[in-house]
Amino acid sequence: MTPAARLQMAIEILDGLEKTTQPVDRFLKGWFRTRRFAGSKDRRAIGETVFGVQRHRASFAHRMGSDAPRALVIAALMEQGADIAALFVGGGYGPAPLSDAEQQAIATPARAAPRWVTGEYPQWLDAELRRAFGDHVIAEMAAFIPRAPTDIRVNTLNTTREVVIAALSADGLTTAPTPYAPHGIRIAGEAGNLSQSPLFESGAFEFQDEAAQIAAQLCGARPGMRILDLAAGAGGKSLAFAAAMNDTGEIVACDTRGEALFELEKRSSRAGVTIIKTLPLEHHQPSGLFDAVFVDAPCSGTGTWRRQPELRWRLTPGRLAELTAIQDAMLDQAASLVAPGGRLFYATCSILSVENQDRVAAFRTRHPGFAPLDLAQDWGSAPPPGLAGEFRATPLQTGTDGFFCAGFAHN
Repeated sequence: MTPAARLQMAIEILDGLEKTTQPVDRFLKGWFRTRRFAGSKDRRAIGETVFGVQRHRASFAHRMGSDAPRALVIAALMEQGADIAALFVGGGYGPAPLSDAEQQAIATPARAAPRWVTGEYPQWLDAELRRAFGDHVIAEMAAFIPRAPTDIRVNTLNTTREVVIAALSADGLTTAPTPYAPHGIRIAGEAGNLSQSPLFESGAFEFQDEAAQIAAQLCGARPGMRILDLAAGAGGKSLAFAAAMNDTGEIVACDTRGEALFELEKRSSRAGVTIIKTLPLEHHQPSGLFDAVFVDAPCSGTGTWRRQPELRWRLTPGRLAELTAIQDAMLDQAASLVAPGGRLFYATCSILSVENQDRVAAFRTRHPGFAPLDLAQDWGSAPPPGLAGEFRATPLQTGTDGFFCAGFAHN
């Protein structure tokens, strides 16, 4: 494909993304699956353009005075110093020539950008993000723009972190132990096709951001416990609990998405885990009492903006209100399932106070029999940054995804 044809395809993909809720990476896979003429270099270049636009959508739209896909791609080219007129000439599957309005936008000097444009987030979230970060909001948001590193969690049922680091290093990957999670490894640069590697297929590790690993560690899972993972998804934390429990005890993993639980069953088999019982919530409800209940609540996903930059533009005030109602309902359900003396943990991959501290405060008002835990005290020496009573992570503070976790003891 010519450079111009790649740009036109990127424009078409951006247009298609406005009509779907699929993640960008999944949408791209489906798009290229039906367009075999795009080679590997073409796919890489187009993907970089699409992801670049998602990461800088606010500033690109501000520069052009438009958030149309063509305008966003033109702004991306301006940032690169490309010869835009030479690429927008029409014919040969390339984009149509520049309109008078586009030429005028290109020629117009850049305007001063407001805070939400500099920080690359929707204007309607400005007050909420300022509530979370105060005067540091721009620096915090800037850390969400670059691509995230790849973190993995070593499956201690099968191997050790040292063995996996040695094996990955032998394959030419640059690795280091995660700073805080005791079984994590961070991979610098491209991770390649690790999900297809013999090491992964043997159950030696799982992909999991360090913040999620820390949250699972805070749960304090031990052999013989009975743990409920409410809204388990594909079960990354359930698998971490099982390893901490030495595959002894019982974990009930619930979710409304049957396909996610099916994936967990496959992951459990690969990891050599036998104590996880999956429970589809559309057919069953958890019964009995648990030593620990972990509520990994559905949320805005604002903490994952480095990995899924499109999420920042898809979130709406209405959806955020729906999520907070779901979070309250899940906490109420979870409270009824904690055994006396047991613990309840509430976690989100969100950086918004309305989903985190506000939900915790509301829960404590409704359930005075649950006392807050000091998670930093439970961690012991050298706790991660952001761990002070509750756990609050951001790329700037902890080098991880954005994350929140609070714990309660059932009196």
